[in-house]
Amino acid sequence: MGRGLGIGLVLAGTLAMAFPAAAGPWTREQATAQFILKYEVMRAERGFDLDGNSQPLLAERRDSSLSLYAEYGLTDRLMLVLKTDWQSGSDAFVDYEGRGPLEIGLAWQVYRDPANAVALQVSYADGGEGRNAGYAAPGEGTADWEVRLSAGRSVTPPQPVLGLQSVFVDVQGARRFRQGLEDETRVDVTLGGRFGRDWMVLGQLYGGQVDNGGPRWLSAETSVVRDLGDWSLQVGWRTALDGRETPQSEGWLVGVWRRF
Repeated sequence: MGRGLGIGLVLAGTLAMAFPAAAGPWTREQATAQFILKYEVMRAERGFDLDGNSQPLLAERRDSSLSLYAEYGLTDRLMLVLKTDWQSGSDAFVDYEGRGPLEIGLAWQVYRDPANAVALQVSYADGGEGRNAGYAAPGEGTADWEVRLSAGRSVTPPQPVLGLQSVFVDVQGARRFRQGLEDETRVDVTLGGRFGRDWMVLGQLYGGQVDNGGPRWLSAETSVVRDLGDWSLQVGWRTALDGRETPQSEGWLVGVWRRF
């Protein structure tokens, strides 16, 4: 296996930390699996109004979640993806607790070479009592279908660049078809690199737009991942950069990965 492709396989697990169940373009090898347990707490005292201006909220909004993500290689190019979470939170209008969307999908790697990969993922989500969309009230939205295309490239330069021994980029575009809420378009970008033997740094952007002039969002996340054999630990910070009819949330996240 080429070094570039090896980095790509690591990236497949990395991208699972994003809020959609998105495996990225590098699928897992047949009969291998990865589980990711993540806890995050997001708080907002301000939000973006209809014109995209930052305004104070009537009361602080808090959203916390404990999520489980799993992926399993059915073949070297076809992967099963599962995700669910348990949520709790409050804002000026509601206190809530319950299951978030339960999502299952298949990711098919359309193309790969030692440095590049392209994959198509189709998934279905069953809505829960929690927030099935970050901008919606708890319990709104019943079921979703999503079609996602992802493309990535990994490079190992002859000499380290800014201390990074390898770098990678992944770009994903998705169309989400919702029941009970408007459909939406999403774009997610990840740029990362490995330094030392067991460390990885990630910079990620998550953006979306709801149809018919609905809510939009753009968030940035920075995190560091430490490999410990078949385990990995991740610590990161996410903050809202721009939006419309969405909270200006920010907060920490902690993830634990286990590979089999």
